[in-house]
Formats: sequence, structure tokens, C-alpha cells
Amino acid sequence: MATNEDNSVAHDQDTPDRPMTMQDIARVSGVSQSTVSRVLNDAVTTVPIAEVTRQRVLEVAGRLGYRPNPLARGLRGAKTMLLGIIVREISDPFFAHAVEAVSVRARERNYNVVLGSAHSLADEAIELRAVLETRHCDAIILLGDMRDQPRLLDDLSASRVPVVALWQGSALAGVDTVNVDNRAGVEAAIAHLTGLGHRRFGFIGEGQHGDVRARLSAFVESLTERGMPPGDAHILPTINDPAAGADAFRRLASSTEPPTAVVTATDHIAIGALHAAHGHGIAIPGQVSIVGFDDIPFAAYSAPPLTTVHNPITEMASLAVDLAIDRSPSGTADHVLAPTFTVRATTGPPPS
Repeated sequence: MATNEDNSVAHDQDTPDRPMTMQDIARVSGVSQSTVSRVLNDAVTTVPIAEVTRQRVLEVAGRLGYRPNPLARGLRGAKTMLLGIIVREISDPFFAHAVEAVSVRARERNYNVVLGSAHSLADEAIELRAVLETRHCDAIILLGDMRDQPRLLDDLSASRVPVVALWQGSALAGVDTVNVDNRAGVEAAIAHLTGLGHRRFGFIGEGQHGDVRARLSAFVESLTERGMPPGDAHILPTINDPAAGADAFRRLASSTEPPTAVVTATDHIAIGALHAAHGHGIAIPGQVSIVGFDDIPFAAYSAPPLTTVHNPITEMASLAVDLAIDRSPSGTADHVLAPTFTVRATTGPPPS
């Protein structure tokens, strides 16, 4: 004979078009609706809820497929459990990996994400911020340098919700930031290459965004400190695109006294440089060594596998999510994480 709980579940499953409610969970769990609300909202109570009751409510909610209504939660003043993400360049493999890392940590904290791209007109980015806020996101995370959209940044810094920005290249006024130590990463690359015996270097990458500006500055200063200042002809600004990287590498290779080692601002550019080298019969690393920056998943599968600075994407994303959710009212800070260096097969001694 079926129990009352079995009948309730069966009845609920017979009405799939009706979203499950807290009332349904209360009926099946055998507790009050207010208890269900306190459990699901993780509310602080003067009378503690027994752990066995809490687990029963959570188990029934999961079994019935209960999904909270974020708008209703926001109107009640409760957390919506939504995290907004504004990404500079959604098509960039680096940021695709970063979005995934943020999403994984958000799920671990029982948050869902609302995703938007700021690779658009400034007015559209302002509208994007408004959409995220009117959807009652509890916090907003920026992925990538947004300084070229000052109106968006001003609007976000004045927002009622916490904002955390990743990969800005430096501190950003009014918000918490999480940055990689670009200088340490480039220094590791130069130390590795000079240790192999290289003395002529090239750099490929534009200086529009904060991370790349910091990497280029570190490249010039590190070599200058070693008594090998790079020539202007060996520093080629280019957009973050494999085709642009390939074109820049071809120009470096055809220059007077071409570099024997090339540092690229990103792995995205480095993969284009490897493609150009292959197309022109330039042996990597026999004739030219190439180092990337970021260690995106593709880097281990390029031909040959790319030596690169490992950007701690997972750790940075996790820290940003935690800062956004648990933001302290004491003010903002710039958190800088150290990279590591991954040696693969695109670097070796210079040609003799």
C-alpha cells in the first residue's frame, strides 16, 4: 500500500507543467512551510533546525526538482542565489575557460550564473549592467579589462551589489580586483630563455588592455636589466587573434637579425605564431623558441606543445566568487596571485 508521501510525490510528478513550490516540499516532508523556507534560504533562526529535518527537506526538494524563483526571492529581500558575469570577449578561449571556472565555483556555493558579453558598444554594456541588476543578481563579476568602457565601470562602482573584477592588470578604483602577477610570469619566461642561451628577443601583443601592458612593460624592463634591451622593430603590437599572431611572427622572422626567442602576450597569439612557423618551414624550437602566457587547455595540444606561463585561472575564479558572495564591508582590495611556468616543447637553445 502506498504511503501518503508516495502519493504526494506521484501526484506532483503527474503535474510536470506546474513548478514545485515550498508548500509541496512541506507537505511531502511533513514539516511547516516556514521551516522549508528557513532551510532553503539558509536563514539564521533563533531556534535551531534539527539536522535530520534539514537533510529531509533538502532531499525532498532535490527529488521534486524544486527550483527557487530568483525574482520572488529578491522582492522578499532574500538572496537570489544568482551571480552575474560580464565577460570582455566571450569568443576568446581564455575567457571561455574563465567563465567555466567561475561557474563551477558558483555551483559549489549553490549559485547560478547570468552571463553577458561586454564586447559591444558602451551604451549596450550599461544596459547589460542594468539587466543583471534588475534580475536581482547578488553580485557581479567582471572578466577582462573594461577600462575602455568607463561609463560601465562608473555605473558598476556605484551599484548596490558587490562587484569583483578579474584580469584587469592592476587595481581598479571602487571594486575588488583579482589579478595575476604579470611581471613575475614574464620574468620567469625571460629567465628560462636566457638560461637556454638566448640573447635576441621579440614580443608580440597589443598594449590596449591592462594585462598585456603589464606583460610588455615587464618584458622590456627584464631584458634591459640584463643588458639586452629589445629593439622597437622586435616589439610588434597586434590584436589577440591567431591570424594576427601568425602575421606578426612572419614579420619578425623576416626582420634584420630576427629574434631567436619570441614571447607572446597570450597563448592565443602564440598558437598563430606556431602556425606561421610551420607554414614557412621554421623549426620550433630548433630555430626559434616561443613562449605563451595563460596556459589555456589548447596549449598542451599545439604542435609542438606550447611552453607558457600558467595563469592560475581556477584559483583566481574561486577567489573572485568567494569575494563577491562574502564581500566584507571594510573596503576593496587588489588580490594578486602568483603564476607558475610550464615548460613543454616550444623552447630550446638558440641555433648555433
